[in-house]
Amino acid sequence: MSTMPAQHGHSEACCNIPPVVSKGYTTKGTYEELGGFKSYVTGPKEATKGIITIYDIFGYYPQTLQGADILATSDHAHQYRVFIPDWFKGEPAPLDWFPPNTEEKQKNLGAFFQKNSPPSVAAKVPDYVKAVSEKYPEIKTWAILGFCWGGKVVSLVTSKPDTVFKAAVEAHPAMVDPADAENIKVPLALLASKDENPDDVKKFEQNLKGPKHVETFGDQIHGWMAARSDLDNDRVKAEYIRGYETVLKFLSKHV
Repeated sequence: MSTMPAQHGHSEACCNIPPVVSKGYTTKGTYEELGGFKSYVTGPKEATKGIITIYDIFGYYPQTLQGADILATSDHAHQYRVFIPDWFKGEPAPLDWFPPNTEEKQKNLGAFFQKNSPPSVAAKVPDYVKAVSEKYPEIKTWAILGFCWGGKVVSLVTSKPDTVFKAAVEAHPAMVDPADAENIKVPLALLASKDENPDDVKKFEQNLKGPKHVETFGDQIHGWMAARSDLDNDRVKAEYIRGYETVLKFLSKHV
């Protein structure tokens, strides 16, 4: 359930999401070197609002890049430039490691998370934003969005008292820890799947201090808005679109 007040317009579409492409998506953005990281950059040059997107462990998947383009092009009243840095330096986890239902997959994932821990990446985010801001000084306000593993990065970054982010979104976040929420003061949306622990999600919501929107997409898997989204499935595609609509509505109120 959403904890956001049922204000006029909240249930109405704020945006015009283009037709979602199931296969063979052609990206609208470009790749740039920013702050020492290859970065996918998309959105209008005149945008004064920016979104840093923390991808999931599978990196630059078409579903994730299409999502960035949706955020950058769908809300004409609130335009965003979206940046996805490649924290993994070209070495993301293979998609076939998930679900980790064998000992080998579990071992591989454990080693991957040890090499790419959320705290180690969270520590790099402020300098990355600073580097992007120097190249794009027209961007005055920032939001952050994280998928799965990236959701934990978002929790860590926004729980710092000096965070630069005005709002945050976690989509099917991994490692949901209610203790993280106690120090998050910025507006935060959490879109959970059926695979997140509902008790942890509920406690996380209760501990959030600022404006919030917490919603569970109860028939969707962990990853439905990013790399693990099966856009050939009509129901998944519909909830993928609704997920991005929900993100845009939330950001339009708080960034």
